[in-house]
Formats: sequence, C-alpha cells, structure tokens
Amino acid sequence: MTALRFTGVLLPTDVERDLYVVDGRITFDPVPGAETVTRRGYIVPGLVDAHCHLWNSPDGFVQADDVPKQRLNAQLTRDGGATLIRDCGSPYDLGWMNDEPDLPEVIRAGKHIAQDKRYIAGVYTHTEPVDLAAQMTVEARRGDGWVKIVGDWIDRGVGDLAPLWELPELRAGMVAAHEAGARVTAHTFSEQALPDLIAAGIDCIEHGTGITDEIIASMREHGTALVPTVVNIRNFPSIASGAGKYPVYAKHMLNLHEQHPQRLRAAYEAGIEMFAGTDAGGGIAHGSIAEEVLALNGIGMSPYDALGAASWRAREWLRRPGLVEGAPADFVCFERNPLDDLSVLRTPERVVLGGVIY
Repeated sequence: MTALRFTGVLLPTDVERDLYVVDGRITFDPVPGAETVTRRGYIVPGLVDAHCHLWNSPDGFVQADDVPKQRLNAQLTRDGGATLIRDCGSPYDLGWMNDEPDLPEVIRAGKHIAQDKRYIAGVYTHTEPVDLAAQMTVEARRGDGWVKIVGDWIDRGVGDLAPLWELPELRAGMVAAHEAGARVTAHTFSEQALPDLIAAGIDCIEHGTGITDEIIASMREHGTALVPTVVNIRNFPSIASGAGKYPVYAKHMLNLHEQHPQRLRAAYEAGIEMFAGTDAGGGIAHGSIAEEVLALNGIGMSPYDALGAASWRAREWLRRPGLVEGAPADFVCFERNPLDDLSVLRTPERVVLGGVIY
C-alpha cells in the first residue's frame, strides 16, 4: 500500500504538522516518497455517532436480511464524517459490519430490554422485572461493552410516561452487566425514571429530557454521562400530535420539548459529560452527525466542546484512540476550521477510514 501524507492543523491542538498513513495506521515519522494528499487545512479525529440505529431508516425498519440497506445506512454515516458508531440497541446482530473495511466500526449494545408493550414492537427483548439482571448479562455478551435498557415509555394504563423498573431490579441489573464487562445506558424521556436509574449506578442516559437540578447533582455524584440526541428531541411535538388518545402524555411530551434547551444547558454548565448522538433511523437521516453537533452548540455548548463531544472526547469515552502514533487512520479533513464555523462539518473534504480515502 502506498504511504500517504496529510498536512494540516490537528484538532483539538492548534499545531500544523505532517501526518502519515502506512498500512492503515497513523505515524508521525516521515515516510520518504509518501503521496501528498493535503498541504493545508484541518484534520479532526474520526467523528463518532454515539447513538445510532443502523437497523432503522426514515422510510421504515430495515429487515434482518436486507444487507444492502444496512450497508447503505453505515456508508451514509461514514460519508457524514463518522468513523465510529455506537449502535444503541438493535433487534438483530450487526457484528458482521466490523469485518467490512469500508464501514465504520460499530460498537453494539445488544438488543433493547423492555417489558411487554413498553417499547417499539418487534425491537426489544420482552423481559419481566425479576429477569432483568439475567437478561442484562445475556445482552452484555451479545454486545461490545454496552447494554441498552428502556427506562421509561408510555404506560397506556396510566396514560403517560412511566418507569419500567424499580430500584432493586435496576441495582441487580447494573451489577450483572458490570460484572459481565459492560456499561449500561437507558432510553429515558421523563423525570420519574431518572432518580432510580442513576442511584442504581447506570453509566449513561439517552435523551434525558427529564433532568432537573436535583438529577444533575446526582449525575455529577455518580459520574453519569448524557447523550441528549437534541435533533431527535425536536420531534417531540409531532409525537404529541399523534397521541390523541393520551392527552396527559401529549402534554408531557410538549413540556419536555419546551424545557429541553435550558435543562440540557444546565447539565452542560454543571459539567455533566455529554456526547453527540443523532438517533439516526426513524425520522432522522443517517449521516447527520454534523447537525447534532450544531444542535449541541445551539443549546449552549461551546464549539470546542460540541465538536469534542463528537470526536476526541467521544473517542476517549468509548475507549478508542484519536490522532496518535500507531492508531487506526480514521480522521476527517476540512478546508476550513470547524471550530470557527461548525457548519463546515456538513461538507468534509475527505473522510479517511482505515487509511482509505472516501
């Protein structure tokens, strides 16, 4: 393989230097005769979509045997700049993607764990509360160091969002998953589910629109991370409009939507670790990590922190290297500095994955 040379400012530093790619890996040792690819610009560690669903698309669920559509979703994500994906719960195994050199690495979270009729039909493993810990162990073995539980969903008997699990069940589940070597994350919209999830020792919260000052304090105490999926939260009014039989639920969703900018900004200002995830699939197109970074900036996150939440900080959180000697050559090149204008992220000049330019 021909050695490649990229020259540019390596973010998050402000240092311009030469980066070489040899056999799909990064080196900073000069390589005589390397082919020059860029002479200027900005080089960012491969972007991360920390909440993505490759089994779903805006035009509907992708069937387990529809490999071309699954590949397309991953390719769209790659072409948007993301070379690393946390597939945050999947009804079937996408591990085969990690054997495909042209696709981003996929960190799997197993199958969603929920109770009967308390999540999207056909997507989750139906689990009774008494079996939560055992099922979390099973999903830990199916994943790549993550387990995904559904923390709350509409309870049609109540007519509103309600937690699925009680504190003793959650504590047992966290112990089981952690002993199996996995971290745990949970889908939550409401205020009610969060205290027990955090007290039980959960590692991450998805969406988190129900956070309050008290919950933020508890998250700080326990070191709980947050992936807010801000672009997805914008869909709450349409969810509410389709919930005519459940007016209390509809009003709750509208309130969560109205309050989410200040609640998320409060979490950020309190120092909660926040990372970028698109929740792509459903009504959100794959390859839209740039839009999520812009949305994080829109709720008050600095450009530096918003980009870091989708790049160097997210890679560290997911235990993957950035632009360091010997690391896989996964990075994105831009003509202009995205820290000066985050909209630059929408138009990457080059996406490099495993040393191959896309």
